[in-house]
Amino acid sequence: MIRGASVRAFSVTAGRFGSGTTDIALSSKLQEELQYEQKEAEEAGGATPEFLKTFTEQGIWAINDVRGNDEVTLSRKFGDENIRIMFSIADIQPEDEFETENEGEEEESQAPASMPIRASLSVTKNNGPGAINIDMICQDGAFAIENISFYDDAKVGTELTAEADWNRRGLYIGPQFDTLDVAVQDAFDAFISERGINDSVAFFVPEYAAYKEQQEYVKWLGKVKNFIDL
Repeated sequence: MIRGASVRAFSVTAGRFGSGTTDIALSSKLQEELQYEQKEAEEAGGATPEFLKTFTEQGIWAINDVRGNDEVTLSRKFGDENIRIMFSIADIQPEDEFETENEGEEEESQAPASMPIRASLSVTKNNGPGAINIDMICQDGAFAIENISFYDDAKVGTELTAEADWNRRGLYIGPQFDTLDVAVQDAFDAFISERGINDSVAFFVPEYAAYKEQQEYVKWLGKVKNFIDL
């Protein structure tokens, strides 16, 4: 009888918290963190952030954000062109790491630098083949072009598939932007600015990346806790 009761008690615990002895402690810590983040969200009002309202009310860019994915896409039409900007929350660095890396620069400039976010701009046309891809860094309310590629096949240049990624390998990706003639650099800067890739978008991208990362983090905490508790 005693042995039977002992086995049943162990079975309930194992079924509730897996087979490890650390499960309960881990679940408790995850719950504490989850409650903290949820409380912070409640104190913030839980409403749509003002920066997001302002951006969407402009009606220029459509935001494609799939929950659980780390990439965000902004898209718009410009004449017969299809414009797409992609960025990822994976580029977000912990604040302490970023501050340490930029400590010397901030002392010289006396102005805190914002976190850099990589962005990829693609331009295709409805009236012809090909695609231009522009790799950029978004920081301090501005976009800095790093590289410009051209693809004869728009699908190869823009599709987010393993096949398209494989087909891009080995292709000439164009020169480094800073090696181009200054007049050509200025013309490309004007080209993207005319298409709405401006300071408004440059301020929005890191703000939205941080906003999305926080949402995904809270969702991650809940999923992992639920799994541990099985």
